[in-house]
Amino acid sequence: MPDHGLAVDSLRRCALFAHVDDDGLRVLAGLMRPRRFRRNEVIFHQDDVGDSLHIVADGGVKIVLPSQEGDEAIIASLRPGDFFGELALLDGSPRSTTATALEATETLALPRDDFLRLLPEDPRLVTALLRALAGELRRLTGHVEELHFLDLAGRLTMRLVRLARDNDPRATGRVELDWPFTQSDLAAMIGGTRQSVNKLLSGLVEEGVLKIDRDTLVITDLATLEARSAR
Repeated sequence: MPDHGLAVDSLRRCALFAHVDDDGLRVLAGLMRPRRFRRNEVIFHQDDVGDSLHIVADGGVKIVLPSQEGDEAIIASLRPGDFFGELALLDGSPRSTTATALEATETLALPRDDFLRLLPEDPRLVTALLRALAGELRRLTGHVEELHFLDLAGRLTMRLVRLARDNDPRATGRVELDWPFTQSDLAAMIGGTRQSVNKLLSGLVEEGVLKIDRDTLVITDLATLEARSAR
């Protein structure tokens, strides 16, 4: 059984359940099942049966679109309070993407039958879901726009800016990010190669725009980095 305190706190951080009162959150927590994953462990594969919605309680998750050649495109990186796996719950189709733990991660899984039963009971939950799906569509549209209209350097700097904004929407100046990504992960996010991303990152470090520790990436001035993406 899940730690109800952790489950309630995680549900409260999730936009999908932001309107639910504490009593409702405790009821929801009783339906959740904790799942723990090691770094780089697959949570579900593309084409798996979609049987649960996941909320990230601790750690991080990357959502990737794998190719037949074994490459992958990272389409989202998720942090505590984010949720994933909702599309398969709604239409009953197989998973359209693969979800992998970026680091030691805990999720809370809500079974499909319980999730579908909740929807007609609370119209506000339906509204929250629609807003979340609209936000996901806007994010994907922005990603496609970057791939088509920015060069690789622009895509890199824009992705770093987005990661900083996702971490703290009000971030300005110096920003420190937990950094579980490899250079291959970052290349997969922006449609480049590891070698080309390494060269661009080295250039940003030499210019003093970035500092990279093993587990931390420091943006010395977010506004400066953001301005570079528009060049």
